[in-house]
Amino acid sequence: MDELQRLILSGENDTVDFKQRVTQPEKIARTIVSFANTRGGVILIGVKDNGYVCGVDPEEEKHTLDMAAAFYCDPPVELAYEEIESEDRIVLKVTVNESTQKPHFAKVKTDDWRGYVRVKDTSVQTSKMVNKVLEQEPEQFERIPLDRFENAVLDYLVTHPRITQRQFMKLVNISERRAYRILVKLVIHGYLRLHDKELEDYYTLS
Repeated sequence: MDELQRLILSGENDTVDFKQRVTQPEKIARTIVSFANTRGGVILIGVKDNGYVCGVDPEEEKHTLDMAAAFYCDPPVELAYEEIESEDRIVLKVTVNESTQKPHFAKVKTDDWRGYVRVKDTSVQTSKMVNKVLEQEPEQFERIPLDRFENAVLDYLVTHPRITQRQFMKLVNISERRAYRILVKLVIHGYLRLHDKELEDYYTLS
């Protein structure tokens, strides 16, 4: 099985996104920013949501992508392109690396820039709290003391294989919203890994 088939079979997830076409730079900028702010990822242009390879004109797509990365992402995001032929069609593989310049923001409209992170197969708008955390350089972040709730989930996972959001809420007696924010924060910074292939999402140590 070649790499393209493997990526398509794995489906859209926290590091893979399918796009049939790229026509609006402001929309693709959200996906680009979400990958740069999280763990990086791959966008396959010329693949429908159901995994069907429809193919594209790669030069047209690159023009829109370049515009999105340069003018609709702040700071700009560097993209790497690879053209893959599949059944006489061309799929454009766009690689976005995890950034060392977090946070990146996407231009939604004039003077309106918003941060996004990748959660499962979706680009999720970040809270101000997450943006503040993202401003820390990765090497600095490792030395920032975590609060008792964050340490509680990490300590729990030293002796247990996994934890769900509901288990975490019960463990430290906090709201669903706060538990979600803490877990997303720990995923963004590489402490935890999100697993979403079963009936209920769960988290493990990275």
